[in-house]
Amino acid sequence: MKITYYGQNCFGFETEKATLLTDPFITGNDLAKDKIDIKNLNPDFIFLTHAHQDHTLDAEAIAKQSGATIVSNYEIANHYAAKDLETHPMNHGGSWEFSFGKVKYVNAIHTSSFPDGSYGGQPGGFVFSIDGKTIYMAGDTALTMDMKLIPLEFDLDVAILPIGDNFTMGIGDAVRASDFIECNNIIGCHYDTFGFIEIDHDGAKKAFSSVEKKLTLLEIGESIEL
Repeated sequence: MKITYYGQNCFGFETEKATLLTDPFITGNDLAKDKIDIKNLNPDFIFLTHAHQDHTLDAEAIAKQSGATIVSNYEIANHYAAKDLETHPMNHGGSWEFSFGKVKYVNAIHTSSFPDGSYGGQPGGFVFSIDGKTIYMAGDTALTMDMKLIPLEFDLDVAILPIGDNFTMGIGDAVRASDFIECNNIIGCHYDTFGFIEIDHDGAKKAFSSVEKKLTLLEIGESIEL
């Protein structure tokens, strides 16, 4: 599986059977908009962790051009279904076997509203079981004891955790989260996009390496193989 970073919490997963995209916020992201052309993104599925603009801005445009199915909580799915887009609603604790693999929708602690202030349901994260690999995407969240439930069911290969602080976990809590989920291979997200969430890259990596864990900070447009 190839994982590509498009900035903030937007990642592409190229699997054996489908291409997935998460939380597309590109045209409004000063760090990404000149590097990534959304017209070149044609996923089969778009997964949205919550309704905030920095996670949903380009979802409608990309779904329209690609025919992608938008997967999110019930309220967000209904929002896009009303725009005649294909959707699959989920809710906390639920799993579904998609054409490419299995996905479970898990808890996150954050807020969730669309840019116009309308209700965006409760935020969440996803655990993807695809091509023999298991990936936890936490979404925007605080550190939560619910994370301890994940290793009771899943043996994670990698976890994508927010590390920018202020709006989500910071570095220290992300290290604790990696303990809770029993995963030593972390990809950082939700950092540097705005002034409130700029981080010290070297310091962040050292915080993880000092406890024998790996933090990967991808450049926008950079890919890794899992």
